[in-house]
Amino acid sequence: MSRKIGIDLGTANVLVYVKGKGIVLSEPSVVALSTRDGRVRAVGSEALAMLGREPESIEVVRPMRNGVIADYVVTEAMLKYFIDRSAGRFRVQKPEVMICIPAGVTSVEMRAVRDAALEAGAGRAYLIREPLAAAIGANIPVAQPSGNLIIDIGGGTTEVAVISLNDIVVSTSVRVGGNKFDEAIASYVKRKYNVLIGERTAESIKIEIGSALPLDRPLTTQVRGRDQVAGLPRTIEIDSAEITEALQEPLEAIVNAVRAVLVETPPELSSDIIDKGMVMTGGGSMLRRVNELLTEVTGVPCYVADQPASCVAIGTGLALENLDILRDSLSGDDLN
Repeated sequence: MSRKIGIDLGTANVLVYVKGKGIVLSEPSVVALSTRDGRVRAVGSEALAMLGREPESIEVVRPMRNGVIADYVVTEAMLKYFIDRSAGRFRVQKPEVMICIPAGVTSVEMRAVRDAALEAGAGRAYLIREPLAAAIGANIPVAQPSGNLIIDIGGGTTEVAVISLNDIVVSTSVRVGGNKFDEAIASYVKRKYNVLIGERTAESIKIEIGSALPLDRPLTTQVRGRDQVAGLPRTIEIDSAEITEALQEPLEAIVNAVRAVLVETPPELSSDIIDKGMVMTGGGSMLRRVNELLTEVTGVPCYVADQPASCVAIGTGLALENLDILRDSLSGDDLN
């Protein structure tokens, strides 16, 4: 019997779910390549450690951009690495793989993901749309004839969808996520303090003191970067109120996406959503007070799921275990 593997192929991270074991891998979707021959030098955490510190002989790339494949060859190599690690390099049968894709991808982008999985060693490859996988992983009763609104804030995209009867009724996808939060923080620090910081530093600031709304007790942190004028290392101190200000633009894009889906939702499903509220998943939903911001602007209660960063990966694995039930909602090499 072939092994069943669910993969959350994210812009920032790759999570792998194996039936009977749960989440077995959680690594950054980063690959280090040799600039001389294109050989893969490192994948995941090892490659991320090189980011911003690599010499000319090494190039560190993120093969996924905005939830879709930006570099097919590197994505295939990355998938092969993760499939080998989770299914075993010396296996009798090729594994069945379920991979999540953003709700708004084109058929060409879908085919690229599926083909990359098959080339990387999958026996069969199925695709599930990210909001549906997130809802399944968050234990939302998607099979019922009732409206469920899910907001999945990933690294490259935010997916907002209303789900009923095992499928998506209304959805939108905006190319704003955790990476845009990091970029906004880096731009703010550069603009206000004339200090250049890298994406890893910006991410650390977001995790340490980031908040979608002002905090009762502001948090502060020390930031080290390079002074644009003097060209020398410099340390500054910033607080959470400044980061809240820095994040206004990407957060506004997410708020507008939620509003757009609520406007398009059929009345019967809208009443269900008002009763049950909205559920948030994805790493971006762990930003302080982001659920409170959405509750404030929409008037609909918003809750963060348990283990929000793992919901999509868990959902892909559970969907693979329930292929017959979800058959009409999936795409795959034998489900077209």
